Amino acid sequence: MELNCEYLPATDNARQELVLLHGWGSSPAVWRTLLAGMRPWANIRLLEVPGCAPGAHCSGEEAALEEVLLAILQVSPPQAVYVGWSLGGQLALELAARYPQRVAALVTVCSNPRFVAEEGWPGMQQQAFAAFGAAASADLEAALRRFDSLQVSGSPQARQCLRQLQSCARKPATVHLLQGLNWLGSLDQRQLLPRLQQPQLHLLGDRDELVPPALADQLRVLLAQTSGARVALLEQCSHVATLDAPAALVSKIHGFVSEAGLLGPAVGQPEQLAKREVADSFSRAAQLYDSVAQLQRDVGEQLLTRLDALGTEPDSVLDLGCGTGYFCAGLKQRFPQADYYGLDIAQGMVEYAREGQPRAQGWLVGDAEALPLANNSVDLVFSSLAIQWCYRPQLLFAELARVLRPGGYCVFSSLGPGTLQELRAAWATVDKHQHVNEFLPTAVLASAAREIPGVKLSLQSSQFCMQYQAVRDLLRELKTLGAHNMNHHRPSGLTSRRALQGMLQAYEQWREQGLLPATYDVIFGVVQS
Repeated sequence: MELNCEYLPATDNARQELVLLHGWGSSPAVWRTLLAGMRPWANIRLLEVPGCAPGAHCSGEEAALEEVLLAILQVSPPQAVYVGWSLGGQLALELAARYPQRVAALVTVCSNPRFVAEEGWPGMQQQAFAAFGAAASADLEAALRRFDSLQVSGSPQARQCLRQLQSCARKPATVHLLQGLNWLGSLDQRQLLPRLQQPQLHLLGDRDELVPPALADQLRVLLAQTSGARVALLEQCSHVATLDAPAALVSKIHGFVSEAGLLGPAVGQPEQLAKREVADSFSRAAQLYDSVAQLQRDVGEQLLTRLDALGTEPDSVLDLGCGTGYFCAGLKQRFPQADYYGLDIAQGMVEYAREGQPRAQGWLVGDAEALPLANNSVDLVFSSLAIQWCYRPQLLFAELARVLRPGGYCVFSSLGPGTLQELRAAWATVDKHQHVNEFLPTAVLASAAREIPGVKLSLQSSQFCMQYQAVRDLLRELKTLGAHNMNHHRPSGLTSRRALQGMLQAYEQWREQGLLPATYDVIFGVVQS
């Protein structure tokens, strides 16, 4: 059994690994409201769990619980904090009990170790659960709609939560969901909880009508002698606490993980450059960019020809790092039936493109490492000489995997570390400062792609050589393009006249037949989702 897994690397410092397991009849999308608060400090895996998610396939009509648990572990890191909502909490508890070395801590949200009520134990009444099971066997889709209403019951914003819940892009229901109902009806984990060695936190909604708030007192009694166990009520929360109070939920989880000593040190690699500087520089360059962008046109045209080998007919094309929109016409010519969308981090570039390319369906300002697009929304991503400004390739590939539809492609060109090697060497003769932008090698890109589930990456390198009468022509071109040195380790202040003259003289050793070369290390890549 192979589970669908979406991997979202931390946007800041990865201080912990989180695996999020959703509840019955739901999907990983129920966690979306928490991601903005969690991603700055955690790498996150969202799993689509068979038996819980409509459309998630098992190996047969029924999946044994052990089979599902092993499938979860197969796509999870060696050790992680498991956060489970509703039935997902019970699955996380089973993992913590059976595979303690894999589970650093357990967090359950609106989850009951014994979902069905027994004498003295609060839960869903046996008769009501049996009736719901019979209705689900007769008509799963109708049962899911009924279950959605039960989950939002008690919410201060029930209508809004219901709309959110029903917009979670669930797949058509299959008989595999009935196995999840069997787990809900049969699992009794009350004896497992006090035996767990890991830290555990159980969060309940004070307005939950599926998992009664009275369960909090029962859990406190059950765990009275268990060190590291916490139970808390979330105020103004129904069963869908992830929608009712996402900020409070994130705060509770972060505080618990921190208190348990499970947050790694807040140490990360220094940022190579500020994205804001990149955006501002290219915005200023928009009006004159095309007048000096010969290399960009040459590389982009070659990238366009590589589309022919894919044999794809996309319905939607994203031009990632579209710049002035120069390649809009070429992409529309190749795929006349496809919707074209241009996206760039530079507001000025997008505004210029919008005025000059009326055939596009839309223009967006955004960062490739945090795309403002829905999941599974694009068939083809075309990106020419843009992603070299992304120094966190895990985030880039995770975003591509998220927005590409199954079977979709991203074709891209980027710059490698050998770019402008002559200029770099000439500057090295006069000082030790960084005068030329640093770009990531293919090995780093390949390693980052391997970390993202479902991503297949192929890479090729090629050299493009531009020629100039004088080095000052190259420097002027880079400035006009907005691609001048933007790394944080660049020298502060103005370069001395003496140093500049020394660099110009050193560059002359490469002159051939009256011209000076400038070599660009170009990387061509294809990502398949």
